[in-house]
Amino acid sequence: MTSPSAGGKVYLVGGGPGDPELLTLKAARLLAQAEVVLHDSLVSREVLALISREAMLVDVGKRAGRKLLTQDEINGLLVNYANDGKLVVRLKGGDPLLFGRAGEEMEALRRAGVEFEIVPGITAAVGAAASAKISLTDRRLASQVLFTTFSRGETGNWLNWAAISPATTIAIYMPGTHYGEVAARLVENGMAPETPCVIVSHATRAEQQLRWTNLGALSDADRLPAPSLLLVGRVAAQDLKRWPGGVRPEWWPQAGFFELPV
Repeated sequence: MTSPSAGGKVYLVGGGPGDPELLTLKAARLLAQAEVVLHDSLVSREVLALISREAMLVDVGKRAGRKLLTQDEINGLLVNYANDGKLVVRLKGGDPLLFGRAGEEMEALRRAGVEFEIVPGITAAVGAAASAKISLTDRRLASQVLFTTFSRGETGNWLNWAAISPATTIAIYMPGTHYGEVAARLVENGMAPETPCVIVSHATRAEQQLRWTNLGALSDADRLPAPSLLLVGRVAAQDLKRWPGGVRPEWWPQAGFFELPV
C-alpha cells in the first residue's frame, strides 16, 4: 500500500433513483463542493444539474451496452485525481453498495492509500416501491426482500430460484426487456403464474411509467425504457384495482382484517 494521498479524498455517493429531492443533504453538499465528479449514465439530469459548475465532469457510464471506460480505468482515475489533492465524487445511481461495483473501487482506493467515504442513497427497489405505492415487507404478505439481477446465461445466474419462499418480495434490478425469460425462470422454479408483479421504469422521475401484471402475462407486457426494475411477489397485488382481473387471491388477507379503499 502506498502512502495516503495529500489532501485528496474520494466520496462514493448514491444519486438515488432520479428525483433530486430524494438526495441526502450530504450528497447534495458534496455535489456542490466537488472538484471532480465521475458519474454513471443512470444518474438523472436533474441530479447532475446540482453539480458545481466549477467541477470537472467525467461520464463513465454505458451507452447501448458499451462501456466508455473499463472498471480498471475508472479505478485509476479515482486514484489519480485524489493523489492530485482533489475532492472527488464517484456518483452512482441508487445506492453505491447495491450493484454499483463499489467493492472493486474501494479495494483499489485502499491499495492506493486513498482516503474515501461512502454516502448512501435511496436504492432503485425502494424508489420503485414508493412509485408503485406498495410495501416491500407488508407483514401479512411478505417477510423478506431479495435484491437480485437477472442473467440470460444459464451459468451466469447462481441464484437458487427454487428456494425462494412465496413470502419473499423479489426486486430484480436491470431486467432488460426480456420479460418472458424472467417469468419463465421463476415459473420453472415453482412460482405460480398468477404471482403479481409490477415493472417500474424511471422510478420517481417525471417520465416514470408503471405496468401491473403477473408472471403468466409478463411476456406480453409493454417493454419499458431503462432504467427499470421488476418487483415480483404478493405485495405487488396491494392495489387490486390495478392487478389483472382485480380478483382477491386465496392467500390475500381475509375480509375484516384488511380491506382496500374503494
